[in-house]
Parts: sequence; structure tokens; C-alpha cells
Amino acid sequence: MKEKKLTLYWLCSLAGVIAASFYPLWMGVRVISDMIRDGSVQKENYPKYIIPYTPIAFAVILGALLVPLFVKRLKRFALLGGSALSLASFFGFELLFERKVVVTTTETVAKLADWQMYLCRVVPPEEYAGERVEVIRTETAADLLIGEYNPAFKLHFYLISAVLILAILNCLYGFAQMIRSGDRSRKTALILQTVSAALFLGLCILACFTAFWRDGSITVSPLSASLMALFFILLGVTVGIFTGSLLLAQKRTIALGVPAAASLLTTLAMYAGEMILLHGHLYRFGSGLFFEGIPGIVLAPVDLLVILAAGGVTYLLMRFARRSQTAER
Repeated sequence: MKEKKLTLYWLCSLAGVIAASFYPLWMGVRVISDMIRDGSVQKENYPKYIIPYTPIAFAVILGALLVPLFVKRLKRFALLGGSALSLASFFGFELLFERKVVVTTTETVAKLADWQMYLCRVVPPEEYAGERVEVIRTETAADLLIGEYNPAFKLHFYLISAVLILAILNCLYGFAQMIRSGDRSRKTALILQTVSAALFLGLCILACFTAFWRDGSITVSPLSASLMALFFILLGVTVGIFTGSLLLAQKRTIALGVPAAASLLTTLAMYAGEMILLHGHLYRFGSGLFFEGIPGIVLAPVDLLVILAAGGVTYLLMRFARRSQTAER
């Protein structure tokens, strides 16, 4: 009976993953077709954010395909095996796309990684005699692709990608192991992981199509500020829940403290990625002391609050998951 339930779960999960991956896979097919036919992709035919979402889709599908095999053969190490293989396939596919796909415009020809930078990057506010100019100047593709950027901007993409892959696979393998073993102690943590991963993925998709409605100003609108803050918090919470779901059986200080710390550090890393992208600056969520950078650390009080919120929410959620774990036993 358990094997039948596991097989049904696997088929439904695989179908769901493939269905959810349709658009990024379709983007990849379009770009590969253009490369085979023309040797490059015209700017007007380039679908935004093929990297990292097409490699993410490929990696998650690969991990989902191997759920029954790894759960049966690797048992409690199934998630480790599936994650390692999926992350390796992601980075392999990602680097292949970055180095081999070429985007062509009337101005320049660039590798895909450089072109992605052009889509994302804006120049930080210039400062004259200590007075900040509030409008961010967007450079042309030619200016950007000559080399006036730091390729470390991809920290954003790699961090987001790894979090999405690990969170989704944690759900897929976690529920599969629960079905196979009958141990429901991680049920609440896995449900929380599913919700956080779905919300975070939804925000990623929204950001792809809207960039949260930023208008080129270093000080963003209240709507954009709210969405960016929520994005950072959800990123940290998703990592925290992933970590906490693996530490539920540990003593309280570890089971609650380590996930909260992981959440804090991940959110801080995302801010670091933004600073790299904006040459040492950050988007500002408003005006006034609460929103201005603290001298020496760039982060504003509101940014510190966002980082602390990620850790605090993670702590509360894992505390709830531990209580539910006790009830399930």
C-alpha cells in the first residue's frame, strides 16, 4: 500500500513540476532553436530571465524524476543526493547558457551572462560635492557590455536559484519519505516549507515581469519598497525553514537558533548582492533617518529591521513546527 501511495505521489509531483516549468522550458527551447539556426539570439527574441529560471526548471525536474529511486536506495540521505545532483546540473546548465548563448543587437554582441547584466543593472546615484543625485542613470547596452560592471552581480541569481531548488526538493523528498516511513514528525515543517517556497517563487515571477515597478530612482515607491522587503524576508524565511526542518529533532537552542541565524545571514547576503549590483549603494525605501544608510555599513535602520524580521519570523515558525512535531508523535 505504501509503495502505491509513493508511486501516485511521485507521478502527481512530477506532473506538477513539469507543468509549473513549462514557461522556463519553453524559453530555453526558443533560445536554443535560435542559436542552432542563427548562431545567436536577437534582442527582440530574447525572453527575459532565461537564466536562471530555465536551468532551475531543468534541475528541479531532474531531482523530481529521481525521488522514488533515491528515497528507496539512499533512504535518509535521499534529499542530500537529490540536492547535490540537482545543484550540479543547475550550475552546469547555467554556465553552459552563460558562455554559449549570444545575444545580438544593432549596437553590440554579448554573451548571455553579460546581457542579463544589462537587463538588471542600473548605475548608482552619482554624488557631487557630497550631495546625492536621486535619479539613477541607466547606461546603454554598449556601455555596460564594455566591461563597466562586476560579474559578482550573479550572487543574486545563484543565491535565489539554490534556495528555490533546495526548498522545492525538500518538499518533494520530505513528503515522499514521510509516506514511505510513516513518520509524520516533519509534516508541519514541510507544509511551512511548501508555503514559503510557493510564495517566494511567486514573488520571483512577479519580479521578473515587473521588477517590482521600480522607476529608476534610488528611492523607490511604497509599493516597490513593500514588495522588496517582503522578498528579502521570504528569502531568509525559506532558507530558515529548510534548515529548521532538518534540525527538528535537535535540542531547542539548535532547532530554533540555527534556522533563525541561517535566515538572518541569507537576508544579509541578499543585501550584499544588491550592494555589489549598485556599486556600494542600496535602494532606499523612503526618506528620513529611518531610511538613510548608516555611515560605514550602508544599511539603513529599515534594512536592519528587514533582516531581523526574517530571523524573527523563522524563529516563530520553527517554534510552532516543534510543538506540532511533539503532537504528531
